[in-house]
Amino acid sequence: MTKTMTQTMKVGIISVAAALALTGCFNKTESSSQHEGHSMGGAGQGQQSGAGSGNQPATAAASAWVGSKNTTRINTSDPTEAAALISQTLWMATNDENRPGGVVLANAQDWQTTLASADLIHHPNNGPVLFVNKDGIPDVTLNELKRLKPKGVDGNNGVQVVLVGDLDPKVEEQVMALGLKTDKIAGANPAAIAKAIDAYYTKTAGENPPSVIVGSMDSQAYTIPAVNWIAHMPEPLLYVKKDEIPAETVDALKTRGGKANIYILGPESIISANVQNRLGEYGKVVRIAGNDPYENAVAFASYKDPATGFGWGITTPGHNFSLVSKDSPILVLAAAPFSHLGKHAPLLWTDKEKMPESVHRYVMSLQPKYKLSPTEGPYNHAWLTGGEDALSVSAQGEIDTMLEIVSESGEGHGGHGGGSASSGTQPDDGGSAGHNRSDMPGMKH
Repeated sequence: MTKTMTQTMKVGIISVAAALALTGCFNKTESSSQHEGHSMGGAGQGQQSGAGSGNQPATAAASAWVGSKNTTRINTSDPTEAAALISQTLWMATNDENRPGGVVLANAQDWQTTLASADLIHHPNNGPVLFVNKDGIPDVTLNELKRLKPKGVDGNNGVQVVLVGDLDPKVEEQVMALGLKTDKIAGANPAAIAKAIDAYYTKTAGENPPSVIVGSMDSQAYTIPAVNWIAHMPEPLLYVKKDEIPAETVDALKTRGGKANIYILGPESIISANVQNRLGEYGKVVRIAGNDPYENAVAFASYKDPATGFGWGITTPGHNFSLVSKDSPILVLAAAPFSHLGKHAPLLWTDKEKMPESVHRYVMSLQPKYKLSPTEGPYNHAWLTGGEDALSVSAQGEIDTMLEIVSESGEGHGGHGGGSASSGTQPDDGGSAGHNRSDMPGMKH
């Protein structure tokens, strides 16, 4: 055997071993339910389901990631698997530069706690929130902790894992068995835990953010869009009920000395005008709201307070979004880190089969347009989280089309722009779907 052949075989063996190591993160166990059609593969596994799946044999395993030219799908509807896959996507953990400092563990079924804990994604941890059960850690999460090998946070006494919420001591025992240093945040109710997370952030960051988001602890659909912002920025989430401000939330607001910038997320049907007026005792209050959860998420994605810098303020092309079906709200919690690293993304709700009218209008208002050539940019992109049981292939195709850059002149892709003398109207070459808006598939809303 020649030296070259030997080297080639060694490289092949290493590549296969690496793929198997990643795939091993998603071996099914009794503690991590298997969803039909979602046998997880590793990074680099060929696309075998999702867009184009009609050309694959029925026995083909689903790919963990399914991409199109403008979208990337995290191809599982299991929240625990999705959180681990998103962790793999953002923290490759190949060296200390792309390894997290710390990881948050929370029970996704306790959505209020998991939502509020996202405030620790950026600081102090620069790490994901991974999901556990109340009384144990699923293998998929344990495997991801082993892969990540969190470095520990220097400003937090080297803590590598923060356990948040009402968790059985067995959870901490399993983490410590991995040799990881832990810390815990607990509370008697969601408002108390949110207050404790706010205090934890203040202690580790050495600052008390003057701005806060106030959301309803009773309404997932209206409150969950906050998760992308608090994962990205220092502002915490504090909880109220429709007509009540919990004492723990009052305590947290009082630490701002009457000068808090308070952003209510949701309409008066979710958080009453009376609560808004009472919140005014602790600072300036602004309400960000839409008539339904879809419009509410759009309102938050487009809102910006020029006085404080709070808010995404996305009103022009050249951005990224995180889209999740409104029927799968826990997947949003898994996808929160998409607003922290890479192409930072606010949340937009969608539906399984097609985008709602209000979201459709917003996304189309941001469609990129070029003058001479598509290479000019800017470009839009979307992270999609959920398998085909949560978000259909046709819905992914519609989203991909709406994000596509188009000619300012209205030409199809056969003609590049309107600035050239030879840039007359071109016949449809079959590859221009999405460039003539009137011909877009799925555009009748």
